[in-house]
Amino acid sequence: MADDGEPRFTTLAERIAALNQQKNFQAPPPTAGKRPPPPPPPAKLVPKPGPAPVGKSPTMPPRPARAATDKVPPPLPRRTTTHDTNGDQPSSLAPAPGRAVPPPVPSRATPPALPTRRPSAQNLSVRRNSNASDISQLSGISSLSLSRTKSGTPNTVPDTPVPRKLPPTLDQADLPPLPPTRRELEAARAKEAPESAPPLPTRRIADPPQPSLPPRLPSRPASNSPVVAPNGVPSPALPARRLPPPASSSRAKSALDCGFGSSTRKPSPPPVPPPIPLSSRPTIAEIDAAANRVASAPPKLPNQTQSCLPCRDFSAADTLASQHPTSSLPRHDPISHLAHVLCAPLASPTDKARAVFTWCHHNIVYDVHGLFNNCIPRGQTPAETIFSGKAVCEGFARVYESIASRAGLACVVVGGHGKGLGFAPTKKGEPTPKMDPTGHAWNAVRIDGGEWKLIDACWGAGALGEGNKYNQRFAPEFFTMSNERFGATHFPGDPRHWYRKDGRHVGWEEYILGPARDEPADWMGDASKEGLDETNFAPLQKHVPVGRGTEMVRFQVAKVCEHWTAERNGAGKDMLFVLSVGGVDGQNQDLLPVETDGFWYWVDVEARQLGRAGEHVVLMGCMTMDGRSARGLTREEWKAKKPKGGLGYTFLVRWELV
Repeated sequence: MADDGEPRFTTLAERIAALNQQKNFQAPPPTAGKRPPPPPPPAKLVPKPGPAPVGKSPTMPPRPARAATDKVPPPLPRRTTTHDTNGDQPSSLAPAPGRAVPPPVPSRATPPALPTRRPSAQNLSVRRNSNASDISQLSGISSLSLSRTKSGTPNTVPDTPVPRKLPPTLDQADLPPLPPTRRELEAARAKEAPESAPPLPTRRIADPPQPSLPPRLPSRPASNSPVVAPNGVPSPALPARRLPPPASSSRAKSALDCGFGSSTRKPSPPPVPPPIPLSSRPTIAEIDAAANRVASAPPKLPNQTQSCLPCRDFSAADTLASQHPTSSLPRHDPISHLAHVLCAPLASPTDKARAVFTWCHHNIVYDVHGLFNNCIPRGQTPAETIFSGKAVCEGFARVYESIASRAGLACVVVGGHGKGLGFAPTKKGEPTPKMDPTGHAWNAVRIDGGEWKLIDACWGAGALGEGNKYNQRFAPEFFTMSNERFGATHFPGDPRHWYRKDGRHVGWEEYILGPARDEPADWMGDASKEGLDETNFAPLQKHVPVGRGTEMVRFQVAKVCEHWTAERNGAGKDMLFVLSVGGVDGQNQDLLPVETDGFWYWVDVEARQLGRAGEHVVLMGCMTMDGRSARGLTREEWKAKKPKGGLGYTFLVRWELV
């Protein structure tokens, strides 16, 4: 074959050296007869490079062509990695004459072959222990290592697939046994102990030592004799010790348990009313008979007046209520504190209820600003109301109920309608307003004998006067008046809260119109202070017709109780009452003294002597005369002196002439 005689090169460097020796890569010798090529043009001066224009790259100058006569530089020696076996220079490239031979480059030795990896003696399917690592095991396995092994020597045995085996398990050191648990120890002791021995009780931490008790107080002597001091002076006797009231039952009684709504409850018979004249002009015999009856009646003992609230002595309860202002109350629990200091010193439930009633007058005022500006605080607790010092009717009722109930009294809050601010009496011929028993609140409390008593702590603390200005004045009649009289100005929303002795429920129309069935006469506050009954006077109507004849018209009032006296229950001696009339055609003003039998007060006047239409007839009380108190002045003394000037009066009842 022709190709067998061609030289073969084992390296690239040998081929390059062979190509350099061929004649095709050398310039031909100059031929005779040919004209040599012209010389190259002179080199041009190259200007100094300046700043390159933006956006364009600098161009390279052209390289001058090499002339044919120029000598070709000798070829560079080529480095080769093959050497002769004798250690001389490579045979394919001879060193240039006159040039030093560089040291030979060390040949790269072939790295030794890695030893053949011995396969493991354990298959992969064998279960490994907890010390084996899945990651280290799988990372050493590849598709090449599982099929064959690599050998670096030519004499190795062909690779054969051998199942890989894991290294042997690590021998763990023998650990000391764990100590026995408490349950194991108890079980071991139970086996060792005899069967008859009882099990030991569970160990309990010892209780702290009890504090030492204070020394025992010396017992109080049994006798009431005064204790004699060492110096011989006897000490004052100690007052009898009062026990606190018994605690109330934990379960609140329902209305049925208290006797309300039961059909078996029989109302008590109504009290016998006082004698009322059958006509406006009683006879002299009837007046004398009434006077003799009162004079022949036996004197009442002081203890009999305890059942009559208007004439009962509440000085102890009122004094106690004035000694505990709001500034002296604790902040944490004022209700319990008031219940103790107001009610614990008093034994009677009636006196306890009166003490709470009087305390509300001294320490809470009506919130006039909140009422007229519609900014009454809602949702206040009784304690918050006490410390604020102001409330409306519901606030008074809640405070009273909380203190009375904490003191052991049965007390409830009653809601309904009251003839107070904003109420206008219905005139004759006007329709009755729609029923709306809302807008006011008061209380019902159990007093002596288990009787339910209606009270109004709000109206008893004060009232609004001229210009809607609050007048804080004490009105005890809203505690002492009977439930029948109380119902004339209070209509409960629940009919069970009338608490009348006759058990009757008053209708809405009867309540609005009143017993007069017309606009009632103007009743002044001083009349109640003088012990007069607001529901027992005549004429009941406000408007009195003017007469032209000599017929007599009677004006009369009565006391709230037969044994009420001004010296014991009022401001001093009895006050003389006089009736102011206008005279015939209003031309002769006159003051007529009123007669009395100790219970009734009356005066008879001719119809023509009353005055003109549009004028007023007024019942007044004489307070001063000539700069001195007029209390105790009798009707006979008035007629003898016939005073005209220097008199001071208080208005009681007023009528209008039509």
